Amino acid sequence: MKRTLMLLALLGVLALPGGGMAQSGPQPPLPTQKLTIVGHDGVKHDFTVEMALTAEQQQTGLMFRRVVPADRGMLFVWDVPREQPMWMKNTLAALDMVFIGADGKIIHIAEDTVPQSLANISSGGPVKATLELQAGTTEKLDIRVGDKVVGAGFE
Repeated sequence: MKRTLMLLALLGVLALPGGGMAQSGPQPPLPTQKLTIVGHDGVKHDFTVEMALTAEQQQTGLMFRRVVPADRGMLFVWDVPREQPMWMKNTLAALDMVFIGADGKIIHIAEDTVPQSLANISSGGPVKATLELQAGTTEKLDIRVGDKVVGAGFE
């Protein structure tokens, strides 16, 4: 009986995403790049963004981080433009999600997302990347759909 329970526990661990490595804390900071959003009024807003490029980095994202500084964020770059829903699982800080088309134009913004929600947040169409910023940033800086993202692979 004891051996059966140990075997079942081991199988349960191996079934976890990441080959048995349950994510219980934030991932280490990722490499960063500069990114600028050029607003409809020509005003430039500069950010330093962590680059979530691998599937593992993208799966973890900003989970378990309590704060996202106002001039920082995380950029998720997808291999090809596609409809890319996001969620807030294990994400403790509210975020603004900026969905960016292949041409660098913002096609959708989800403002002030709900921490730890499992609800899908629609990208609003095919996107090449998703930028996560501190909640309230897009409203405060008047960043809108149609504004242009420059840098970090968008030129």
